[in-house]
Amino acid sequence: MKRLDTRDSGFEADFASLLTAREEQGQEVHKPVAEILASVRRDGDATLCALTEKFDRLPLEPAQLAFTAEEIAQACTQVSPELMAALDVAATRIESFHKAQVPSGIRYTDDVGMTLGMRWIPLDAVGLYVPGGKAAYPSSVLMNAIPARVAGVPRLAMCVPTPDGVINPLVLAAAHRAGVTEIYRIGGAQAVGAMAFGTQTIRLWTVLLAPAMPLWRKPSGRCSGMWGSTASQAPRTSW
Repeated sequence: MKRLDTRDSGFEADFASLLTAREEQGQEVHKPVAEILASVRRDGDATLCALTEKFDRLPLEPAQLAFTAEEIAQACTQVSPELMAALDVAATRIESFHKAQVPSGIRYTDDVGMTLGMRWIPLDAVGLYVPGGKAAYPSSVLMNAIPARVAGVPRLAMCVPTPDGVINPLVLAAAHRAGVTEIYRIGGAQAVGAMAFGTQTIRLWTVLLAPAMPLWRKPSGRCSGMWGSTASQAPRTSW
């Protein structure tokens, strides 16, 4: 970690160098992301399988991209009763808060007899990108998926990378508790591309929620025109 002190004589030059390095990092990410997205759009499942084998060391056929109901149920049995109870407590509290948030529609007849109104309706589909590998964020699964389900979104799907075929069972258990209906074992820019463009196996989503980090912001930003709206970091109130 590099520390900068505004009192140092070289602070301005060091700070400018830091900003330049961040910009260069963004450019380094931009080109490979664009290439991956183009490949996903062109070749669909074939690209997903090839890049999952390349980056996650996990050979897959298109039929294996999604976790089966049996695999999800098995993962839930691997989580201790204490952790399952904790998940349920967290999920129940999140549900309670967001149920109180659901807006009411408006419908009335004005003085000239015209009926006016406004109606809130849920999105068709919401996709979640959840980090995998060394990172495990079951709380993010709950906080992203449950507001959408409370709002009435009929299709909740999730992509999570599984390097070497390994997945933290708590993440799958959280997805199951939150009402996620589809879970795919893919990650990276290719997962974002699959959600944006759709493939032979994966249907596209209306909105994607992904972490606010360069490797996810870049593909999300490049695909932003494909969705009704996008989010680089999960809003808790937008469903």
